[in-house]
Amino acid sequence: MRKVSIFGATGSIGQNTIDLIDRDPDAYDVVALSGGRNIAQLADDAIRLKAEVAVTAHEDLFEDLRAALTGSSVEAAAGSNAIDDAASRPADWVMSAIVGAAGLKPGLCALEQGATLALANKESLVTAGALIMGTAQKHNARILPVDSEHSAVFQGLVGEDFSSVERIIITASGGAFRDWSLEDMARATPAQASSHPNWNMGQRITIDSASMFNKALELIETKEFFGCPHDMIEVLVHPESMIHALVGFKDGALMAHVGPPDMRHAIGYALHWPERRDLPVERLDLAKIGQMHFRAPDPKRYPALRLAHEVMEADGLSGAAFNASKEIALDGFLEGRIGFLDMAGVVEEVLTRLWGGACHINAEMTLDTVHETDHIARQTAETVIAERQ
Repeated sequence: MRKVSIFGATGSIGQNTIDLIDRDPDAYDVVALSGGRNIAQLADDAIRLKAEVAVTAHEDLFEDLRAALTGSSVEAAAGSNAIDDAASRPADWVMSAIVGAAGLKPGLCALEQGATLALANKESLVTAGALIMGTAQKHNARILPVDSEHSAVFQGLVGEDFSSVERIIITASGGAFRDWSLEDMARATPAQASSHPNWNMGQRITIDSASMFNKALELIETKEFFGCPHDMIEVLVHPESMIHALVGFKDGALMAHVGPPDMRHAIGYALHWPERRDLPVERLDLAKIGQMHFRAPDPKRYPALRLAHEVMEADGLSGAAFNASKEIALDGFLEGRIGFLDMAGVVEEVLTRLWGGACHINAEMTLDTVHETDHIARQTAETVIAERQ
């Protein structure tokens, strides 16, 4: 029986992971589940799966969680330190699906135990790629990608020599505004940006998809995970979201991963790796689909992609600054302080100021310097937003 933990259990990735575990519960011994403010869901899943501990990220909800777990054997805990402690409990396989920079420390704790880390928290590699990969190597731990694009690349490389790879193409749906004019995008509301045409995801990642910041993060993630130069990685807009990534080889061949837009495929691949097992996902009828569409991303509509390449070229702690300023810019949009198209401008200005000497962007990468850069970038982003109002 495999010992598993799920961090970010109440989000879409976590719930899809639980769906797969629920289908074969005797195969898994659940160690820890963590969640946010959805205490009812967290407690229900923890009791049903007989988890050792359930943790909410919010300390003010500890009593609510403890009450919801009354009568069960599940331990209740709350706060970021409790999540780190739960991630330090021995497990064979750990899902890292906490949204944002908050997912970095629990992922490191899991790797230090030698666990296989199923990584859905892209911010971990974006903010601290060298630290994450180095920790995995030091503790003989394995990282398996769960983003659909990186899982697709990973699968496309099975049995291949990476030196024969010429290009990596990750696809993007284009999000909610892929066919909107720039004028309409400038007037877009958070509600309009929160509706994805293909995927069922949380609000923040759905808005990131519309701005292409999500894809920008994935570009950086690709560089860090596969160790390739940034100019090898391309983005292709593919509205149907059926081809998740392509690997191009030196002989001109392209290896494409094709599947339905269902995160249970990438999750299931990581859960069962190195085997392939039956998954409850749609089987595509290509004859019925008939055709697929592709187009290059418009740099005027998606400046986040250009910024990602600049961040990859700058390297160091630039990814931490990029992610932090992106999160604050998104907050600004959600709060009505800036417009949809202003988010990229805020991030670019923060990077310009930090690269100009406001932060030791080239300092040695440690957990402390990542956190320091994150803090400074957030403060700088708040200043930039205030100056724009």
